[in-house]
Amino acid sequence: MTAEVATGVVAELHRRGVSDVDDSTLARALYSSDASLYRVVPQVVVRPRHPDELHAILDVAQATGVPVTMRGAGTSIAGNAVGAGIVVDTLKHLNRVVSIDAEARTAVVQPGVVHADLQRAAAPYGLRFGPDPSTHTRCTIGGMIGNNACGSRALGYGRTVDNVVDLDVAWAPGAGDVRTELTGLVDQHLAHVRTSFGRFSRQVSGYSLEHLLPENGRSLERFLVGSEGTLGVVTQATVRLVDDRVDRRLVVLGYPSMIEAADAVPALIAATDGRMIACEGLDARIVDLVRARGGGVPDLPAGAGWLFVEVVDPDLVAPVVAAAGALGHRVVEDSPQAAALWRIREDGAGLAALSLPTPAYSGWEDAAVPPERLGAWLRDFDRLLRDHDLDGVPYGHFGDGCVHVRIDFPFRREDGAKVFRDFLTACALELRKHGGSLSGEHGDGRARSELLPLMYDAESLRLFAAVKAICDPQNLLNPGNIVDPAPLDADLRPTRPRAALALADQVHRCTGVGKCVAPKTAGVMCPSYLATRDEKDSTRGRSRVLQEAVDGTLVRGFADPAVHEALDLCLACKGCASDCPTGVDMATYKAEALHQKHDVLGERRPRSHFLLGGLPRWAALAAPMAPIANRMMRLRPVARLAKATAGIDQRRSIPTFAPKTLRRSVGVPEVVPDVWIWADSFSDHFFPGNGHAAIRWLESVGVTARVITDDACCALTWVTTGQLDKARSIMERTVRTLAPYVESGVPVVGLEPSCLATLRSDLPELTGSHLDVLSFAELVERLDLPLPDLSGVRVVAQPHCHHASIIGWAADKRLLERAGAAVTQVAGCCGLAGNFGMEKGHYEVSVAVAETHLLPAVRADRDAVVLADGMSCRVQLDDLADVPAMHLAELFASRLEA
Repeated sequence: MTAEVATGVVAELHRRGVSDVDDSTLARALYSSDASLYRVVPQVVVRPRHPDELHAILDVAQATGVPVTMRGAGTSIAGNAVGAGIVVDTLKHLNRVVSIDAEARTAVVQPGVVHADLQRAAAPYGLRFGPDPSTHTRCTIGGMIGNNACGSRALGYGRTVDNVVDLDVAWAPGAGDVRTELTGLVDQHLAHVRTSFGRFSRQVSGYSLEHLLPENGRSLERFLVGSEGTLGVVTQATVRLVDDRVDRRLVVLGYPSMIEAADAVPALIAATDGRMIACEGLDARIVDLVRARGGGVPDLPAGAGWLFVEVVDPDLVAPVVAAAGALGHRVVEDSPQAAALWRIREDGAGLAALSLPTPAYSGWEDAAVPPERLGAWLRDFDRLLRDHDLDGVPYGHFGDGCVHVRIDFPFRREDGAKVFRDFLTACALELRKHGGSLSGEHGDGRARSELLPLMYDAESLRLFAAVKAICDPQNLLNPGNIVDPAPLDADLRPTRPRAALALADQVHRCTGVGKCVAPKTAGVMCPSYLATRDEKDSTRGRSRVLQEAVDGTLVRGFADPAVHEALDLCLACKGCASDCPTGVDMATYKAEALHQKHDVLGERRPRSHFLLGGLPRWAALAAPMAPIANRMMRLRPVARLAKATAGIDQRRSIPTFAPKTLRRSVGVPEVVPDVWIWADSFSDHFFPGNGHAAIRWLESVGVTARVITDDACCALTWVTTGQLDKARSIMERTVRTLAPYVESGVPVVGLEPSCLATLRSDLPELTGSHLDVLSFAELVERLDLPLPDLSGVRVVAQPHCHHASIIGWAADKRLLERAGAAVTQVAGCCGLAGNFGMEKGHYEVSVAVAETHLLPAVRADRDAVVLADGMSCRVQLDDLADVPAMHLAELFASRLEA
């Protein structure tokens, strides 16, 4: 499409009342990929605000000849959600649960409703939408309809198609009486449709013509489910809800391998008379990766592969165990432990991508066979992997015969695409012998549509073409999928970066699974997306833009305005470093991108980088005259000038310098203590009370603590502003300063979470050095110190985002609960995040982030102790809520006077 045509499309969309239309380089980069291997740059991205706009978009497609691709949440693994024309994102605006009829057990929803939001809306009625894909926190109901998504509990609750009651559909331009024409087509081929379609529950590939049979009620609505947006556009859906007031039991069964686990499936189906709610397979390599990354994994029975069997009838537990033939089993009755195991399974796609020595990819992703053939199919599949010198980590819906897998295709080799093509073709041929389906729930998309002739005969393929001609005669809806497919190795996303940078490899860790675009989260990622709901502000969106910057043709390097716009609202919270299943660390990527832009390419830095980025230096210079500086900052004209000079938003307060720094107030230690306290810049210059409280409480339990009086800055503020050469120099000096203390064997404790996290993550990356510095909670646990009595104390705790993501807040929570406190742990980020919330242009987003979790939690219990170890969190609470907060050491010390 030429630029002139694209401009005409935008003008035509606006003329027809479609307002949220974006053909910027940024938007086109954001939507060029989904969760698949494919990259197709759209010309225009549209986010319709009203269902009528979907009809208008189709009219524009007809008038301009430009195709339309529905996006859903962009979690498509088969490449169903990328297109070269108009890409339509319903997630932003068409996301309303219109109504719930508890008596009829139905819900009416717009196509952009997120699955988890529907569940929350149905929960007060004791109901739920049955299918639950692993992406349920962010996938849309429209996308689930497009792919006939199933999820872990399809055994008990059915596929999406089994739960669709009615659909409102915008038909493609030129379509006639679709229902009559499709019915007539099937009636001409009744025998063939009856014998070729609907052979088993996970036969998802192609078009599901069995739903148009007279004995199946000639359901046009069910037929459209799984058609991947190639036949019509859903504007509204009525879906069935099921009773969620059940007591689920989870039985975990261990096997020597996933193949032996697959062999057990038919016996389990027979033993339960098909009444399992779920029967999921999980490979040990995925669990090992969770453990290696410090994640909690409940005890599992012996084995290298497991089946997770869920039932609601407690009388089925014994038959499951008896029929399993397992090495061992465990009945998980603890709900938090069961939830932890299901979370590992839900993160399977992202974790599997990292569970091999080299990156693993989707592509041959969700093939399915009748469950009785599963063991035999996995043996043949394993042989095919070895024949092609590949490896993969299988997992998935074993009770349905559907296997997910990520495979280490050698895309960075010149022949990588050929290996990919040869392997997929070989798999399709072998799958045919088992009567299987190329897709069991993700659809064919660009990855498998070309292979449909290896699964279906010529008559079936002619029927698919006839269906497409009836519903979309001008081939405007998601062309290149199912009918007249593009080659499966066309439009593969580049994975061999042109730029010789570590960042070029790192940004490709993002596979697009989209956990960062969940509208609600119990973790930290991604705070700016939660505030804006814009794709550009998600970890995935930023990764896509950076991928384009390092190896694409759309975004022209790190100085491109699209890179600035994508990274501008990144708080560098490091939430993605822990919450993203593939381990994307956008804070690190942002720092490197800023370094490349300003230090390598020579683009001028903003003043805030020098002034806020050098805060520890200015604090040290101001220390001798701290009282005078504080008095000056209370003068409004001076404060306004200072803020304007530093690039600070005028609505922000300027933190007050401590009258005497922590290091000056304690003096040079006269004895070798039991514990050294590292005076980071923030504890030293702004919150020395943290250090004094730690000393006072430790000494109350018989531990002598002293402050390291040497200057040792972690260089955090230089890192976050991308001044990496300067940061590296400061860090190397700090290593030389702190190493003798650490190596002495006396524990060293850090009090400011962001500074401690910098030592844990950025320092090793930039210098290759490691310093074993503990958090206050880690120190208390390591020394097994007696705890204060916090009985009756209610604590609202905001873990600093770096604390939660890098250090881990579990030790802090254990201590508080062991001490008797009632703890409410706040999710997410406070929104200030160092210099981010202070800078002009960020205030509104900073406040919006605080409103997602922190401020509502504080308002909900105004009499609680507010615990916030991080300086950013304390400044944010003081600025926005006038709420004093305490460090954990201060809370412990406060009980000495109680």
